[in-house]
Amino acid sequence: MLTITEIFAGIQGETSYSGLPFVFVRLTGCNLRCRYCDTTYAYDSGREFPLEEVVSRIAAFGFTRACVTGGEPMLQEKAPALVKELLDRGRLVLVETNGTIPLSRLDPRAVKIMDVKCPASGEHGKMLWSNFRNLGDRDEVKFVISDAEDYRYAKDVLARFRGEAPWGVLFSPAFGFLAPETLAGWILEDALDVRFQLQLHKFVWGPDRRGV
Repeated sequence: MLTITEIFAGIQGETSYSGLPFVFVRLTGCNLRCRYCDTTYAYDSGREFPLEEVVSRIAAFGFTRACVTGGEPMLQEKAPALVKELLDRGRLVLVETNGTIPLSRLDPRAVKIMDVKCPASGEHGKMLWSNFRNLGDRDEVKFVISDAEDYRYAKDVLARFRGEAPWGVLFSPAFGFLAPETLAGWILEDALDVRFQLQLHKFVWGPDRRGV
């Protein structure tokens, strides 16, 4: 069984896939409590569904792309099985994870989007650094930046782990905490080779809308 908060069609608002239509399946439960979290409703709400029904509901939308998110989807034992089933059916599958749970159980065909928590989140000490070894050239590492300390922290993490690593890097200003132009300016000043991103869906539907 899988505990699901919501399944919906929406425009991908983040990652290098921003702007593309996806089906999102939000699994219930999270082991972190980030100060800026915008999906607190996924902490403990949700209904149980058999794996087959979840796959069927996703398929009913007719899209070729799916995003498995949370909360923290890797907390649920059946999450890797869901990802594998969607991949076996020919879908591109993104898995959004906070990087505190081992990712080795995930099918290597999945695109992992690993969110490295910075100090302002209040949860930066819980990262499982060995997960960097499970990232490939299609995967992406995301940093949500709230202030200058977060920015310096993100650069330090990159200096420690990136090297010749092929995965992509995403820098996003924490919505309502850091002005986008400030983060963009820091990136340009340092000539940092990262992708600046905004949460596109919040500009399309507003910051409090669920299910988009």
